[in-house]
Amino acid sequence: MGLIVLAGVAYAMDVAAHQGKVPRGVSVGGVDISTMDREAAVAKLSTELADVASRPVSVQAGARQSSFVPADAGLSPNFAAAVAGIPDESLNPFTRLASLVRPLSEHAVAFDIDAAAFATAMDRVEDELTTAPKDGDLDVTPDGFNVTEPVLGQSVERAELDQAVQDQWLDPAGVKVDATEVEPAVNTEAIESMRKGPAAQALDKDIVVHGREGVDAVLDRAARAEFVSIAREDGALHLNVDVQRARELLAEGLAASEVQGTNAKLSFAGGTRQVTPSVDGTVVDWDKTLEGFEDRVRGIGGAEREFAAEYKPEPATFTTEMAQNATFDQVVGEFTTSGYSAASGENIRIVAQTVNGAIVGPGETFSLNGYTGPRGTAQGYVESGVIIDGRGGTAVGGGISQFATTLYNAAYFAGMDDAGHTAHSYYISRYPAGREATVYEGAIDLRFTNSSPHPVRIDTIFGSGEITVRLMGVKTVNVESTNNGRWAHTQPTRKQVSGPNCQPSGGAPGFTTSDTRTIRDLSGNVLRQETQTTVYDPQPIVSCG
Repeated sequence: MGLIVLAGVAYAMDVAAHQGKVPRGVSVGGVDISTMDREAAVAKLSTELADVASRPVSVQAGARQSSFVPADAGLSPNFAAAVAGIPDESLNPFTRLASLVRPLSEHAVAFDIDAAAFATAMDRVEDELTTAPKDGDLDVTPDGFNVTEPVLGQSVERAELDQAVQDQWLDPAGVKVDATEVEPAVNTEAIESMRKGPAAQALDKDIVVHGREGVDAVLDRAARAEFVSIAREDGALHLNVDVQRARELLAEGLAASEVQGTNAKLSFAGGTRQVTPSVDGTVVDWDKTLEGFEDRVRGIGGAEREFAAEYKPEPATFTTEMAQNATFDQVVGEFTTSGYSAASGENIRIVAQTVNGAIVGPGETFSLNGYTGPRGTAQGYVESGVIIDGRGGTAVGGGISQFATTLYNAAYFAGMDDAGHTAHSYYISRYPAGREATVYEGAIDLRFTNSSPHPVRIDTIFGSGEITVRLMGVKTVNVESTNNGRWAHTQPTRKQVSGPNCQPSGGAPGFTTSDTRTIRDLSGNVLRQETQTTVYDPQPIVSCG
């Protein structure tokens, strides 16, 4: 009975001593406030957790991590509310007795929250904890396949993230949130399905096309890798067949089975018309040959991978009869330039004489360098003035660029297609800006293509300080040239040159210009317009000495 009385007294004293205080074994934010007066507990928390709102808090989800500062996220602790929310010690004697030995029990810190700031901060945290999955890929190679392995992504549930942050932001260990794996659309299963299915079927057997004269074209494994590919589209792998590339490969193999047609050739050697007859050709009919080609590659519907090529005739576009009846009575295009030195004039005379009478058939391309061949001293060309690095110099064949400019403009006004020309680096005032050309043996050529259905003859007239080039034939178009002005002017720099060959120069500004060619039929209807832009460098100011 004495022990019971003593226990009762002790119980009563304990209840009296701790009435209204924080129970034993209680901590908030890791701070022990056991058995403290509640006001003192609030003061202790305010002191020891004064910087808690400014401490960065880590958030972990799977393999990714983020962090935030509570104050920036609209979270601020309310210590008074936290302490007020802790219930009084239980009056149960056994519970009170157990509190003497139990470990600290953490109670959540009450807090105030700015909803807008919190949402903004959690948007960022969610983004940093989320990673998009990466689709895998499969590439065809001559020897097999290259596999790009897919990569899993992850996401977090936003409601779960918000709740976890609010519950755990004062936990020294940080906040932990469950991450959900996100499977890529093109995963390992999709890759294996393509590799062992459509891709394997497309590459398992050679494609053989039988041509005439015993010529075959074979598309082996390496060749098929050039036109069979696998692409990711709309979250899936698709087998693609590049029929055009396959045609190019087959054309190489079947070229020997074709007979290429040739147009008639015209010349007036010896003053008489000489015609080299045209020859009709026989070529592969690719539309028929490659009909259903994709199904053959894919192995769909039992389509055979060994089949015969189809052929069709290819008549000459400029026949023997057309060549025999061709006329050269009309001026199709004409241009004249002047202002050359005696030495340059000699070179222009020789090249004009060489080109005079050249016939360019329909669809043919004329090359000035190709037609004249070498232009050296052996052919009678002499040294004349040229521009080298913006200053005067001499070279064998100087002045031929004036003939090139004249020929270029005659072809321009004849409506011929420009097949390649190069303007001078520096503007030369005797030529139309943006409508001139230079040549250099073996490096820079002047080429044009006869786009009309009639042949043209190049006639040259040299003398009296001028060079004229006429393209004679059947006139089918009228051509207008419009210069669009000059802009982007650049100023010359000064250059000091020594040596006996130095020629002083006052220099000239550079500029950009453009020319528009309008081609109309003989009724005045516009067939096409073409604009080309030319940039001229400034010609330096050269001082000698």
